[in-house]
Amino acid sequence: MSAFTLYGQTFNSRFLLGTALYSSPQAMVDSVKAAQCNIVTLGLRRQNPQEKDGQAIWSAIRDTGCTLLPNTAGCKSAKEAVNLAEMSREIFNTSWIKLEVIGDDYNLQPCPFGLVEAAEELIKRGFQVLPYCTDDLAVCQRLLDVGCQVLMPWGAPIGTGQGLLNRYNLRTLRERLPTTPLIIDAGLGAPSQACEAMEMGFDGVLLNTAVAKAQQPPIMAKAFASAIAAGRAAYESGLMVKRQTASPSTPTIGQPFWHQK
Repeated sequence: MSAFTLYGQTFNSRFLLGTALYSSPQAMVDSVKAAQCNIVTLGLRRQNPQEKDGQAIWSAIRDTGCTLLPNTAGCKSAKEAVNLAEMSREIFNTSWIKLEVIGDDYNLQPCPFGLVEAAEELIKRGFQVLPYCTDDLAVCQRLLDVGCQVLMPWGAPIGTGQGLLNRYNLRTLRERLPTTPLIIDAGLGAPSQACEAMEMGFDGVLLNTAVAKAQQPPIMAKAFASAIAAGRAAYESGLMVKRQTASPSTPTIGQPFWHQK
């Protein structure tokens, strides 16, 4: 699988894995290793290394050696997200941020207005912003206008496992933003769904629940990693065009004809 670049950094894996919801720090570490991912997400509110109750989780994440992508999970306003991002930069020593500004408590849909406002402010402050957004083309274009170099549209609401609910919008994003790194973030529940996203030309997949809540998280992480690699290889090699009529795969020229007496 070919490498890809985000904000000037090159990564060998196109699989980004979350570190929440695991039954234990060891289960999380084993899953990260099985996934062979280069980037892991973490939330300051749950894994504050300055607090004793998060020390074990923070130490385990740090020891993976992966690039850290702190998030602003739970924020409901641009101001709140910016403040949390500044705290994350100071504590985790990184200007990378997965920007989340939630607009609805039921489906955890990103707020387009707060998201753009926060992204613009964070970019002015020197952050490398990876916004969690919907598949709305206009919102995605606005995020690019304010300086985002990567977009992370959802496949479905967080934690639902519904897969790619709006394939038309997702294909439109890929076609209209051909040079922008696009990472499917949230809603995937099965490796086959991740493979489909990669076959559509998306650059990567970020997920958490589908691995963390599996009966055997490390095995599921490995399954997703294989599916992501397979989907990318299929996209790069060129998928066949769908046809309305059958076309024989075995040539008929030169075959003998058998005549019944």
